[in-house]
Amino acid sequence: MTDIRIANAPCSWGTLEFAGLKGERIGYEQMLDELAETGYVGAELGDWGFMPTDPPALAYALTRRRLAMVGAFVPVALKYSEHHDAGVAEALRYAHLLAAVAETGPDAWSPVIVLADNNGTEPLRTANAGRVTPAMGLSAAEWRVFAQGAEKVARAVKTETGLRTVFHHHCAGYIETPAEVARLMAMTDPDLLGLVFDTGHYLYGSGGNDPAVVLAGLESLAGRIWHMHFKDCRAEFATLARVAGWSYFQAVQRGIFCELGRGGVPFSGVVQWMQRVGFTGWIVVEQDVLPGMGAPKVSAAHNRAYLAGLGL
Repeated sequence: MTDIRIANAPCSWGTLEFAGLKGERIGYEQMLDELAETGYVGAELGDWGFMPTDPPALAYALTRRRLAMVGAFVPVALKYSEHHDAGVAEALRYAHLLAAVAETGPDAWSPVIVLADNNGTEPLRTANAGRVTPAMGLSAAEWRVFAQGAEKVARAVKTETGLRTVFHHHCAGYIETPAEVARLMAMTDPDLLGLVFDTGHYLYGSGGNDPAVVLAGLESLAGRIWHMHFKDCRAEFATLARVAGWSYFQAVQRGIFCELGRGGVPFSGVVQWMQRVGFTGWIVVEQDVLPGMGAPKVSAAHNRAYLAGLGL
């Protein structure tokens, strides 16, 4: 499958976007070394300032390891129109950096802006991640504001840098459940905003543990999926989280997102779907490694070997 490349992300080395979920601080050079050594060919940027923000320095860090820059995660509180302009400015800051270090040549793949809600900041959604109900969702007016904000960010990024934007559905945000993902896609321009399909968040956000939900989501959203995040979700932990009332942060801290192949995501079926529809693009492995969960490099090696066993 030469039209698919496998990358990894700083969160797999404990550098998560949430202040309350920081792992052992591993510098970007060690992270990139270990990422390359375990067989990945691309990396996401991580939090602003984790990697160099000077384009020549970042380009050097990547090219000397033969790595490509894949994308950058940009959270914006899209429910609130007063946050949209700041979100555009933040996305453009990332997009200009990504564009400056993007691959060149006939076989080059452009990085993407991975736009998301400002996950983990709304108490009701954060407390009920993995089991949200429609009553906890956006109102009709809020949906319009949210969709308009997402398009505004994507349009600015495309106009100023030429890069594409994909939306990241995510537990503890307002776009978590399969119904919410579908609704946002239906309300936004398919030529302007794509979707990054995150296997672990989609399964946990479905409110159950049925792996068929992931495959059904791929089928229904196929035309919008421009980017893939491979994350696994441990079914027994998801059940316990729902029964015990864990918040999103408690679930992550206790290891709900595990090494690939050790949870409930049907990755073999996901790969078969990718082959059947002719998916081309990046797969980014994400495993939230925090203290007590093992060594990031060991997990990265396991995950890469697991994907190799699936033909990737």
